[in-house]
Amino acid sequence: IKQKKRHMGDTKHFCPVSLKENFVLYPGLQEHAAKYKEKIYYFSTSEYRDKFLKNPEEYVAHSEPLQAPPLRVCLLGIHGAGKSTCARQIADKLGIFHIQFEEYLQELILPKTKRKVGPSLDEDHEDDYEIPEELEDFSQTTTKTEKEENKEEVKLTDEEEAIKANLVDNTELPPAILDKIVPDWWKKEPFRSTGFILDGFPRSVDEAKYMSEQGLYPDVAVYIQVEEDDILVRLLPPHLKKWKDRRHKKKEYKKKLKELKAKKRV
Repeated sequence: IKQKKRHMGDTKHFCPVSLKENFVLYPGLQEHAAKYKEKIYYFSTSEYRDKFLKNPEEYVAHSEPLQAPPLRVCLLGIHGAGKSTCARQIADKLGIFHIQFEEYLQELILPKTKRKVGPSLDEDHEDDYEIPEELEDFSQTTTKTEKEENKEEVKLTDEEEAIKANLVDNTELPPAILDKIVPDWWKKEPFRSTGFILDGFPRSVDEAKYMSEQGLYPDVAVYIQVEEDDILVRLLPPHLKKWKDRRHKKKEYKKKLKELKAKKRV
């Protein structure tokens, strides 16, 4: 009965300090409650409660209601569940950003790797179709300069190596790297004021714990569950096309080698 009679503060059961400083709706706890002007405020930590009590006017509404943060959604599901398709449609409809986590990581290292990396992208290598040195003089497709540029070794930083290992081997990204990526979507523009749907993150318990420890709470997390047969129907045709394209490429490569060897004999 006493709970029903309580007059809650401007942020209701959310922490007003987290809203003001981090622009997130962080649920407050009753054990960290404080009273100000006959209203009850809940705080996420005792430190935030003490901070509020030192200068409460900084965290309460005055002439206008406090602004709530924009919508932030985490969309989860196994590979092939259709996350990106759904995320794009939702983002277009709601006018928020669509962040595809794996694609974002690819973009961070693409200037150095020159191509996307990962299990489904590493089936073919340029070296597999390289013209042997003894036949180069008979080939008009690749100049010496181009070949040198292709073979030029690019050194990745430790951070870029960790990102590449995550994309190729699914190695967990350390918190130090996540610190440079994830918080910006909550705290920096244009994401801070517009909102987003984050597609494919978090992907593990440790990444979910990381978000919790950093106070990076989505408004909703959606898990897309689909049957295996549906995933096969969606993924098998493009994979089959890739396989056919690779076979065709290898066939053309062997044909080209045969022609160059014939020219050399002549």
